[in-house]
Amino acid sequence: MNDGRVVVVGGTGFLGRQVVKDLVAAGRDVLVLARRAPAATPGFRFRAVDVSGGAELSAALAEERPAAVVNATGGKWGLSGRGLEASCVGATEAILAALAETSQAPRFVHLGSVLEYRLAAPDTPGSAQRAARSVSEYDRFKLTATEAVLTAAEAGAVDAVVLRLANVTGPGVPPASLLGLVAGALATAAHRGGHAMIELTALDSRRDYVDVRDVSEAVLAAIRVPGVTAPIPIGRGESVPVRALVTMLTEISGVPATVCELPARDPAGATEDWTLADLRPARDQLGWAPRRTLPEALRALWQDTMEHGPRR
Repeated sequence: MNDGRVVVVGGTGFLGRQVVKDLVAAGRDVLVLARRAPAATPGFRFRAVDVSGGAELSAALAEERPAAVVNATGGKWGLSGRGLEASCVGATEAILAALAETSQAPRFVHLGSVLEYRLAAPDTPGSAQRAARSVSEYDRFKLTATEAVLTAAEAGAVDAVVLRLANVTGPGVPPASLLGLVAGALATAAHRGGHAMIELTALDSRRDYVDVRDVSEAVLAAIRVPGVTAPIPIGRGESVPVRALVTMLTEISGVPATVCELPARDPAGATEDWTLADLRPARDQLGWAPRRTLPEALRALWQDTMEHGPRR
């Protein structure tokens, strides 16, 4: 096993890109596995692999013999049904199966979601708080993936740690996400020198948002720190009105804008009213705490959007 080598599965997405960037900066030997090659591969290697399974995934892990594997799959934007299940569950199960075939036990860092807690036991150690709302298929699929990881870990098949992430923002945020959509509309208006008209569903929720760069630092800590078993919430430990975040981003941009809130299409189908991560497990077990403020995260988001346009 190569002590300095890390494989990042799904390393071309929003979370994966930042993790890869920070691993490279830390001097690690990084291989990214994903379906499509990025435009550039500064400081890391890339291998095109169908991460939903197959012999090529097992072969890649067997050849690399990494010290750690980061599972950054599980994107939800633009996906539903079988596509969403494949992203959240299929990829995770395929990685676990590939590791079992290669008889390797690298540190396996799985990126889950605080939304899983709506379905988990209420007194789970290191839990996040979440309002009681109806459950989305994304919540169910993310929990299924996490349970597969925890089951494998309990059986001794993998040395795993699960990070359950709050809402993540910052540079490179997906354009279909709330703040990505707002930033994209503001950037379009800025380039045209006009007024932004932004239509959004009602902004009544309160959510814990954390900078993607802080999330990446938590991932690097999880790779380094041994003996972590229970899932660890990662957020800022602050539940913020989403309406205030949209206002803050608009003010940071300096672009004249009107935000129109539309009634929810299906009020009964809202997946959460508020979320709040308990940061004590991350501090105690990983020595991690968020370092960036929300204004810092939104300024970085805005600068990245203006420089590079919406990321995919």
